[in-house]
Amino acid sequence: MISLPEGRFVIEQAPIPDVHGETRGVVAEGPVGMRWAGRFRVFRYEVRCWREGLVPDIEAAIDSPVRLINDLDHARRVIDLLPSIPTPVWGRDELDAGEMWNSNSVASWVLARSGVTVSAIRPPSRGRAPGWKAGLAAIPFS
Repeated sequence: MISLPEGRFVIEQAPIPDVHGETRGVVAEGPVGMRWAGRFRVFRYEVRCWREGLVPDIEAAIDSPVRLINDLDHARRVIDLLPSIPTPVWGRDELDAGEMWNSNSVASWVLARSGVTVSAIRPPSRGRAPGWKAGLAAIPFS
């Protein structure tokens, strides 16, 4: 989540529930499972940058949010970068990173591209972040 004077933005990767992506701030879409299956909405994911958006499963989060950025210009850079995010097949290791592309990949990609030192970021003590390396592996391709 990013808070700016103009609003709070939720960034997430999720299945595409309908054809009204503009209401959820969709900035990118990609295939799930196999590239050819992405012709069908049920096999596609979307990346959202949703102004005043909701995270439906926030109560299931292992730990509270951690502030990573204090600078407004930096936070805006995260928002501005999202539409250029690569969209490999979700659930596959197309980038040979040793991990599949998923929502953690989206987070690591946008944070690293915006200039956050991602090597200092650790998952919560009872958590893990599979897919993190896939986001970093995508940087040379973006």
